[in-house]
Amino acid sequence: GVEVGPQPQGVVRADILDKMRKIVKHGLDFVQLFNEGKEFPPCTIEVFKIMEKVDYPRNKNDEVIGIIHPKLQDQDWQPLNNGDPLFLTLDGEVIAYKGDCTVYPTFINEAAYYEKKQAFVKTVKMKLTAKHIR
Repeated sequence: GVEVGPQPQGVVRADILDKMRKIVKHGLDFVQLFNEGKEFPPCTIEVFKIMEKVDYPRNKNDEVIGIIHPKLQDQDWQPLNNGDPLFLTLDGEVIAYKGDCTVYPTFINEAAYYEKKQAFVKTVKMKLTAKHIR
């Protein structure tokens, strides 16, 4: 499967549809070339590995008491460092990220994930190496 976004629910965006078509075409081109016997050299790519789903801050009654901090909003795939703001409580308190490494949040404040108790997903950047293929 291919998931391309972000895209609000019930909305069709031409730019996102175009990206999805390009990704699928590249995948099909690879399969065709592989089936024709083309050899591929080793390569390294940068990827983001999902580490943890992060919920909104909640009170003892499981009610949301904070929102995504304005400095985090719309910053998908951007580095988040120890001390950077994550949430802003309804009382105006800033809740900062407390971590021992830089992470890259994604799916920040996505409406589809509210019911799943997910404010964003923490990912880490890593490199994958593919061996020679023939």
